[in-house]
Amino acid sequence: MLQETLPDRLRHRFPVLDRLTYLNSCSQGALSDAVRTAYNDYLASLEREGSAWDHWVACTERLRAAYARLLNVDADEIAVTTSTSAGLNALASAMDFTGPRDTIVATDLEFPTVGQIWHAHERHGARIVHVPAEPDNTMSLERLASAIDERTALVSVTHVCFRNGSRLDLEAITRIAHERGALVLVDAYQSAGALPIDARALGVDFVVGGALKYLLASPGVAYLYANSATTSHLVPLATGWFADSDVFAMRIDRYAPSRSARRFEAGTPPIPAVYAAYAGVELMLEIGVEATAAHVERLNSWLIDELETMGTHVVTPKSPACRGPLVAVRSVDAEALVARLSKDGIVTSSRDNNLRIAAHCYNTTDDIERLLTSLRRNVDLMRAN
Repeated sequence: MLQETLPDRLRHRFPVLDRLTYLNSCSQGALSDAVRTAYNDYLASLEREGSAWDHWVACTERLRAAYARLLNVDADEIAVTTSTSAGLNALASAMDFTGPRDTIVATDLEFPTVGQIWHAHERHGARIVHVPAEPDNTMSLERLASAIDERTALVSVTHVCFRNGSRLDLEAITRIAHERGALVLVDAYQSAGALPIDARALGVDFVVGGALKYLLASPGVAYLYANSATTSHLVPLATGWFADSDVFAMRIDRYAPSRSARRFEAGTPPIPAVYAAYAGVELMLEIGVEATAAHVERLNSWLIDELETMGTHVVTPKSPACRGPLVAVRSVDAEALVARLSKDGIVTSSRDNNLRIAAHCYNTTDDIERLLTSLRRNVDLMRAN
């Protein structure tokens, strides 16, 4: 039996676990008491003060600092955005695709919004190159390196693939890209909060992600990290008053963006979501991302072994170094399988006809055993090797 001191000390903080076996953190983290309290605090501030702008701005700054601690960077290098798409659109608007470096290199493991935004800039001269994954869903460094050349402006990669749970080697990718003069953007939406990310040590130039998955909050707020040493020359055309060098100057006769990462922000922050996001990221920092990663890796190693014994096709790479917190299993009809599991009180999700199983800090061996028991009853919906 796996050691379970981590979930034992915190499951009581997530009421949904009293009713359901929740294995869907890749879509939405379980609601905690801290996040619910944060929403109540926001509503109470409206009832108490009507308008609490100074406090709301302070809350946004607290969230900025919390994201900075999560990524081991400076607070001035964090933009608080309304979504990953908003951050990426601001970044894309800052790039000049008319010069010698006109190319974005991406992989076919990315979330749709990433590719869609880069391709939208083809009308501005961008050239997009997609590098395919290997048949086992790993990414060949040699194949990726062969796509990066003197035309490459940015290498845009996911940390963990949303479809199959494969994990990329960010350190190696960053080294290769920088050797060839290209910047690196990492989409950490499927990893931040469940895997340690030291953006400073990795040397990446940008990191984007959001609050609602392993960071335990809800939609409406996200972040963009911009390395101050390598990205200060990029100034977005997509902007708003919170990106100004002086937010409350209220000037309409000039564009004077902040020199910090705030230049990638836009309009009024989504204050209710900011309250929730701060509570979520602080809770994950309290729980411990490294402890969470170790716990989930043990659960997933056991899960994968059991799934292979059942004769299923696990599309997530087996090596812990090549996978994130998400385990994906090929299905004959993934939506039907998700529905059958739901009838057994087990919450999962699907993408690309894969069943997605996403454990987090609060999940136990009992959760995994309940899942396996249900899957054995529904093996007709799982595609064999």
